[in-house]
Amino acid sequence: MLIRSVIAAAIALAFSTSVYGQKLDADTSLVAGVSKITGARDWSARQEPGLIVLEAPEGDTRMVLVEVDAADAAAATAAAWIRYQPTFKRTIKLVTAEEATNGWQERKATSYETSPSEKAVIYAEAFRVGDKWAVLLLDGSEQTVGKRDAALDLAQQSLRPKNYMPESFAGRAANPLDAARQEQLRAFLQDSMKVLGVPGLSYALLDHGKIVYEGGLGVRELGKPAPVDAHTLFMAASNTKGMSTLMLSTLVDEGKLKWDQKVTEVYPAFKLGSAETTSKVEIKHLVCACTGLPRQDLEWIFEFKNATPETSLKLLATNSPTSGFGEVYQYNNLMASAAGYIGGHIAYPDKPLGAAYDEAMQKRIFTPLGMNDTTFDMARALRSNHASPHSYNVDSKVEVLPMSFNYSVVPHRPAGGVWTSAHDLIRYVQLEANQGKLPDGKQLVSADALLARRQPQVAVGENRSYGMGLSVETAWGVPVVYHGGSMFGYKSDIYLIPGEGIGAVLLTNSDQGRMLLRPMLRRLMELLYDGKPEAVEAVRGAAARGAAERKQERSATTLPPDARAAKGLAQHYRSAELGDLTVRRKGTGLVFDFGEWQTPVGTHKNEDGSLSFMTSAAAFSGLELVAGRNTGKRTLTVRDGQHEYIFTER
Repeated sequence: MLIRSVIAAAIALAFSTSVYGQKLDADTSLVAGVSKITGARDWSARQEPGLIVLEAPEGDTRMVLVEVDAADAAAATAAAWIRYQPTFKRTIKLVTAEEATNGWQERKATSYETSPSEKAVIYAEAFRVGDKWAVLLLDGSEQTVGKRDAALDLAQQSLRPKNYMPESFAGRAANPLDAARQEQLRAFLQDSMKVLGVPGLSYALLDHGKIVYEGGLGVRELGKPAPVDAHTLFMAASNTKGMSTLMLSTLVDEGKLKWDQKVTEVYPAFKLGSAETTSKVEIKHLVCACTGLPRQDLEWIFEFKNATPETSLKLLATNSPTSGFGEVYQYNNLMASAAGYIGGHIAYPDKPLGAAYDEAMQKRIFTPLGMNDTTFDMARALRSNHASPHSYNVDSKVEVLPMSFNYSVVPHRPAGGVWTSAHDLIRYVQLEANQGKLPDGKQLVSADALLARRQPQVAVGENRSYGMGLSVETAWGVPVVYHGGSMFGYKSDIYLIPGEGIGAVLLTNSDQGRMLLRPMLRRLMELLYDGKPEAVEAVRGAAARGAAERKQERSATTLPPDARAAKGLAQHYRSAELGDLTVRRKGTGLVFDFGEWQTPVGTHKNEDGSLSFMTSAAAFSGLELVAGRNTGKRTLTVRDGQHEYIFTER
């Protein structure tokens, strides 16, 4: 989820001079020698033989492509750093093998030991084709990496041998999802569950606008026999966003709002941390991830006991843009939450925000679509046929997670609080496939209003854009609409190939389910277009990397924590944004109690000698709180990439 950025925080390298090259006016393909890479618009590029330096507009983050001759990945990575920064010297933290796709024959990633105070990111990936290596180095500030990860993804996803022609299914007719292909997909999912440690999942399939399969695999809860079926409820998390914008589409059809209407015209109390940005925000911008507001998830995950839909909107006023309006992709759950609540308010202005949203979704979306399992009511869901959340613990054993973490999304539910089943969710995808028509031919929402949600609002990576609660991609030459969902112990995705009327939904009851989401799309495409078999290896590779990461994290964390460090903690701390923290001692163990939830913690000694306390709850492992002092008081500092929160003893 949000706990770990894609690339671990690390050490900043000192530069005697700034590396500024030619500013790119558009996304631009650049050739180094045997490889090519795409630099993002507004970045600067400098080229030398076998070297391309891409620099972010801030001037503090660089992605560097270096081509070298070397015997193996380790030697290639070392040689690349020497070419780029001759004084580089850093302890290797972890080396993992990645899938060698896009024309590469071998690919390995390297992360390095770091210190939190440096607030920087360093990372390397080595790619081999024949006897040549292309090494991608990332060195920059944590904040810039956080807000420009779409540009970094573009560079990484576009890197390939210069003469390689990517596999493309463009112009080809899809095979039918007949019984044989359905069985192959089922076998893939069954095998993947075992490899990844996913106790249960539910899925459904759509073929040319018709539902052809819905069912489940595995169990609802580990250690119990109840099976998952098509009606088993899972938290669909961020897949709620597309449903919320579908509800907004019905209001557009009724003339009650317009996608390009200023939010303050329909909801004057709307306010962001920047008055300038507030004045620019239109309805579509609430769900476009393009307003420059960074993620603000820690605040609603830590402090939700007394939160309400009204406080969800007010929390936005504490968040200011860290990039220009419309400049980069920055995913913000609170903005999407505001979209749903404002839509509900327009539909039912006399009701409280939460009740208005719930009724609007029920009457305008769930009931017409026959989504009778679907609910925002946590109590109802937990009384029903539902799947329990799971994850790996610090000892690499799959365990059931407490539900307490997932109550955090209830006050912000338009962004991710829906409980649904494969039986119901595929009906939502079916409506998307049929451009707003129900199976009986009735037009629930106009095609224009529905399709407006798929218009690209901001680039996300290579051939990938974000619309309004929906992602759009040209995947292997074929337009695909999709969106993922992630809450604690639940991972899901929806998929639609609109040109074929083919779709699928996947709901899992494990954090490891995230490793299955992209391979599910790949396997579906392989079956539809007779593509090269890559999905199975992608799952196995992800499982191996996950195991290696868990092993490294466990070896780097002292559990029980260092006794001297634990003794030095205060008993009570408070953060203005994240609330209270009580330190509880259980024998030699240590628990951080944040009120809404608690976690055992261990200790980790950083490269610079500082000490971090590391959360180790299965749902929330790896969150780092750095011990320190400020004005004579003990502190614990936690960061999410673009925010820093300080707990101070009281």
